[in-house]
Amino acid sequence: CILILILCIFVYFCNKTLQCFIGLPDLVGDPYYIQASAYVQSIPMYNLRCAAEENCLASTAYSSSVRDYDTRMLLRFPQRVKNQGTSDFLPSRPRYSWEWHSCHQHYHSMDEFSHYDLLESSSQRRVAEGHKASFCLEDTSCDYGYYRRYACTSHTQGLSPGCYDTYNADIDCQWIDITDVKPGNYILKVSINPSYQVPESDYSNNNVHCDVRYTGNYVYVSGCHISQY
Repeated sequence: CILILILCIFVYFCNKTLQCFIGLPDLVGDPYYIQASAYVQSIPMYNLRCAAEENCLASTAYSSSVRDYDTRMLLRFPQRVKNQGTSDFLPSRPRYSWEWHSCHQHYHSMDEFSHYDLLESSSQRRVAEGHKASFCLEDTSCDYGYYRRYACTSHTQGLSPGCYDTYNADIDCQWIDITDVKPGNYILKVSINPSYQVPESDYSNNNVHCDVRYTGNYVYVSGCHISQY
């Protein structure tokens, strides 16, 4: 009876799945990758139409008074996410419910894979934000001894253990729209799997914080590190 009770408790805490046996994914960002390649760029609205469709701009960009030749100031940065867990990180949505975005010609398999916040350095008040729906979860590269199994070209999405999903700074929505942000000192917060839509073995390494000094024309990013919150 005692053995049965122990087994029942074990199954309960495993959420009645085999996760205790097959493991879980564990995503972690690369702070140095962000720090090395962040920059600001001014872009006219007519080049941001696809991004606007995916709500990747600040709310003021959607005003009826905004014209095609008006510009937006974007804080761009790359992102490289590693799955250092023991199981695949799979999209939160089943394949049949992925959303096709015709403007960018790709499927979104998650509502939000990453969330980006720009916080005031002194008060931690959020002054701007961005998000990254899953552009296409894939094994961009892998550590030695691991092999790519997910690729956008084969219409499969996921991130294998020992592999990295990399987003360059020059792709749409890999930014925060800081058009309305005043020059000053800020904190860039990058959160991976922010709503915990996909179970992981460890959520304490899902955030990256960076110190940001914005002059109005240039940005200086330093001190990027993994943060628990």
